[in-house]
Amino acid sequence: MAKDSLRELYIDELRDLYNAETQLVKALPKMAKASSNSQLREAFEEHLRQTSEHVSRLEQIFEQMGEKPTGKRCLGMEGLVKEGAEVMKEGFSDGVMDAGIISAAQRVEHYEMAGYGTVKTFAELLGESEHVSLLEQTLEEEKKADEKLTQIAEEVNSQAAEKGEEAFVDTEGRRKSKSKKAA
Repeated sequence: MAKDSLRELYIDELRDLYNAETQLVKALPKMAKASSNSQLREAFEEHLRQTSEHVSRLEQIFEQMGEKPTGKRCLGMEGLVKEGAEVMKEGFSDGVMDAGIISAAQRVEHYEMAGYGTVKTFAELLGESEHVSLLEQTLEEEKKADEKLTQIAEEVNSQAAEKGEEAFVDTEGRRKSKSKKAA
């Protein structure tokens, strides 16, 4: 049976976002732990608190609609989380690692902003004003998280670029140093 209503698509997209947010609840503590920059670590810890609120808001929307939030796997977020995990396994020096983690995190934020912008528009078209308000609140928090990451990146990326020595961890977990080649 074909799904042919915007409401069905709206519910499907909300389930996708719900799964994406629950994946992030598990991924953000790992990103915070891997961060050497205290501002970055604090930003991830703060966003973890917000992400838990995002999950609650989505649950509130599903409750209002008499629907269940589960049943959909967000493959996009799964891929983004895997990419972030790969960056953390690369063995980059602290500052370079932080730059890589920020890059991965901003991809996540942009993905979420696209998703929340879309479902907010669907909610508007469907006359779900309470949903619009909740989704707008989350969308604004995602935008602010992205802006905060951009601010932190300005310092972190500059520090990473200034390093004359590039430290890395070998496959046995030993810290090594690799000289930057002269131009």
